[in-house]
Amino acid sequence: MSAVRVEFSGETYSVDPGETFTIGREGDLEVDDNPYLHRAFLELSCVDGMWWLANIGSRLSATVSSAGGAVQSWLSPGARLPLVFENSVIVFTAGPTTYEVSVHVHLPTYAVSNQVQTSVSGETTVMPVRFTPSQKQLIVALAEPMLRREGVSVSDLPSSASAAERLGWSMSKFNRKLDHVCEKLDRMGVQGLRGAPGKLAMNRRARLVEYAVSSQLVSRADLPLLDAGDLDED
Repeated sequence: MSAVRVEFSGETYSVDPGETFTIGREGDLEVDDNPYLHRAFLELSCVDGMWWLANIGSRLSATVSSAGGAVQSWLSPGARLPLVFENSVIVFTAGPTTYEVSVHVHLPTYAVSNQVQTSVSGETTVMPVRFTPSQKQLIVALAEPMLRREGVSVSDLPSSASAAERLGWSMSKFNRKLDHVCEKLDRMGVQGLRGAPGKLAMNRRARLVEYAVSSQLVSRADLPLLDAGDLDED
């Protein structure tokens, strides 16, 4: 096994087999002095000839995207998964802030097929779900900070109130649209979007943004939707 490369906010770290690499508020990669972030959140290690990513936190989850967004995993507390593709992007939210970490495996177990490469090129759509124009506007409004970032790995998650104001919507309309979007993705099997007693609204918005950006459901090309006026079809 060869070393893997971890990238965050312009910094690069090399992790050799036999080493354990921790990511969090403290550790080998000190992401941010964010009180919402675990001191030790993620752990990267090589076990039985394969690189694994483990969530060693107790509250936060992470979205792991590989193959250009065609393969997505939701890494909940206590879970771990193998990094079998050459490039993986890890996105997670702590409080109002979203972070992105990249992991590059030199000798991956799996390669991306030509069909998947074509589907993530923008010529075809990976996602089978369809959204109405106003639902797409909502997703773009929440993901705007991540879509506009230039070479940085940290972005802020807008509140529901600020996203609704950005669109010129009432809060009742925004919340209704958000419910519909989350229900559609939940029916597809996307985890972390179903409401539950005691579940923070921020968690649902964060998960939606992580998934939408990592899967290329929205991109910078969709930003003009924010200034397109009311596209509500209801």
